[in-house]
Amino acid sequence: MERKQPEISFKAGSITAAVWINNSGKGDYYTVSLKRDYKENDQWKTTNSLRVNDLPKAKMVLEKAYEFTVMNKKMSA
Repeated sequence: MERKQPEISFKAGSITAAVWINNSGKGDYYTVSLKRDYKENDQWKTTNSLRVNDLPKAKMVLEKAYEFTVMNKKMSA
């Protein structure tokens, strides 16, 4: 089974916002996921928990994700 890829991702340091296109009977719409990558014991891991210092980067990538969705005329349901 092929793994679905995001439409586009925005990254600032360890913070990533991924924009996904979803299909429904009412039409296509976007959703956005937010994650932080970190290294533990030489292994890369992912979490949805952010540290206080991550918030400015999260704000930046979320603004870019929102801009992309608005500029592409699809709004989330």
